[in-house]
Amino acid sequence: MNKKKVLIMGAAGRDFHNFNTFFRDNDDYRVVAFTATQIPNIEGRQYPPGLAGRNYPDGIPIYSEEELPSIIEKEGVDRVVFAYSDVSYVDLMHKASLVLSEGADFWLMGPDSTMIRSSVPVIAVTAVRTGVGKSQTTRKITQILKDRGKKVVVIRHPMPYGDLMKQRVQRFETLEDLDKHETTIEEREEYEPHIVRGFVVYAGVDYGAILEEAEKEADIILWDGGNNDLPFYYPDLLITLADPHRPGHEAMFYPGEANVRMADVVVLNKVDTANPDDVDRVEKSVKSLNPGAKIIRAASPLTLENPEAVKDKRVLVVEDGPTLTHGGMTYGAGVIAARQHGAAELVDPRPYAVGSIKATLEKYPGLEPLVPAMGYGKEQMTELEQTIDATPADVVIIGTPIDLRRVITINKPALRVSYEIEEITRPNLEDVIFDRFRGILF
Repeated sequence: MNKKKVLIMGAAGRDFHNFNTFFRDNDDYRVVAFTATQIPNIEGRQYPPGLAGRNYPDGIPIYSEEELPSIIEKEGVDRVVFAYSDVSYVDLMHKASLVLSEGADFWLMGPDSTMIRSSVPVIAVTAVRTGVGKSQTTRKITQILKDRGKKVVVIRHPMPYGDLMKQRVQRFETLEDLDKHETTIEEREEYEPHIVRGFVVYAGVDYGAILEEAEKEADIILWDGGNNDLPFYYPDLLITLADPHRPGHEAMFYPGEANVRMADVVVLNKVDTANPDDVDRVEKSVKSLNPGAKIIRAASPLTLENPEAVKDKRVLVVEDGPTLTHGGMTYGAGVIAARQHGAAELVDPRPYAVGSIKATLEKYPGLEPLVPAMGYGKEQMTELEQTIDATPADVVIIGTPIDLRRVITINKPALRVSYEIEEITRPNLEDVIFDRFRGILF
């Protein structure tokens, strides 16, 4: 029988999950390649035989997405699977049109093809865009459950940028585990806040195997989503965050709109810093897409260390990288905090940026004066240090989810911005969790 030849377009996450759950032992298809984008230096690798299964004794090559047309022609690809997230509908259809022009089918895989069922309850947190506030929402949920005596295990969306076999199943319980697994800044930003609060975090590549391990120690699993991707597990409660700083995006980006339509609860976050008209606009849009969803309005108040040290100073702001790149924001919490506390100037780092940091700033010319905290490897972390060091500022504001001072050297006075979610309407997160799991967990 002739197997359908498949190419999977990805970014080292959803692509591997789709392969593992649908294609790995499926004799009707042969995956000839992955392509990679969004994340630096993840192409040129191989999906290893130990993960690829019995049909792929030599593994599967991973190429740059730029090579997509030539691979389709060379390999005679029948079907191209799109498998990454936070893409505008316009960009998505440009990619689809490129694939169709090469003669192949273009495929979006849905939940029933890729979600895995858990033997313990699952709460999933997703979003309409990157940088909406999933992290502080997951922190609030884990604390609600912990305060009620429940053992919560967090499973985080994948970020396997290193040795894929070593990263097949990763368990993080202590900060030393972050060093042991040689985690990047991006990984630390997601794992560390849970670890310091006493929660175990799983991540990796094989989310079937990860779930089996997590179920052994969990009363309930919290799926901590990445970007605006769909959950990898069937959720018993699906919470989606929407962003009034980006009104309209809840119906313009893939697969964020699907998350809104599937949600049991939609949280309108950052209402304290957004235009009230935009908050109302997003709420109206959400109700149109999903009339049955409960809606919670929430704030993300900012707390800045020693705010007096910012007043009338020249400030260099370092913001969360993914929020600015594939998240499409032009600023973040650091910029807001600097302006709230009277900074004399936001220093533009562009003339002083080096290497990949310079390239990122050139790729995203619409960013406000700030440095994106790109840190996908040691070289990039060094370039981040060099850029911060060379920029003439009196003080650095760190707007990232973790304290960068623990992972890079900053040779200037540095202050950190922190932010937690605060619901301002009812029902709140505790209400919806208790309502859903009454008689099951409580």
